[in-house]
Amino acid sequence: MNLRRYAIDLHDYGSQFGLRLAMSAPERVAALVIQNGDIYEDEHGPKYAPLKRYWADPTPEGRDTIAAAVSEHGFREEFVGEIPERLGDLVSPDLWTLSWSLMQRPERRDNIISLLTDQGSTLDWFSRQQAYLREHQPPTLIVWGPNDGYMPEGAARAYLRYLPDAQLHLLDGGHWALETNLDEIVALVREFLARVHT
Repeated sequence: MNLRRYAIDLHDYGSQFGLRLAMSAPERVAALVIQNGDIYEDEHGPKYAPLKRYWADPTPEGRDTIAAAVSEHGFREEFVGEIPERLGDLVSPDLWTLSWSLMQRPERRDNIISLLTDQGSTLDWFSRQQAYLREHQPPTLIVWGPNDGYMPEGAARAYLRYLPDAQLHLLDGGHWALETNLDEIVALVREFLARVHT
């Protein structure tokens, strides 16, 4: 796209790939906005447990355990299962019903399961991504929903190890904080980008 300067929004699994983009041309990165995207294995939350068991010992039974979570109920739990009950009404049921409707083709469901079982292959990148942050110190805003069984508060705070000047905002939300805290996040991002824009 011939962009000479850009900010990158990092979330979930995509954060690891967004950081690879940043690492490929550090001089182009004006800023990072990080929202529930982890690169610190020591701060993984308890919901990683079945995945980690599979990564360490990839058995058919382990894959079946992961596959069992790829269901309509599993999708619902991803969106509302961990947030405070008072926030549940802010999350549209369309999110899990439409996500699940896409899984009615077996190959799509298999692709999601493969993505989860292969996610362990990204762990080798963590030290390189941390080194990028330590060396280049990009201006960074961290907006995080700590009600997240994969990426709890510690996963957000871990970024401060190498980015001590980053802005950290722990919101009253979960992994999909844009669903429950959109206005708050938009205001924080606008203020941050206006300040760091060069």
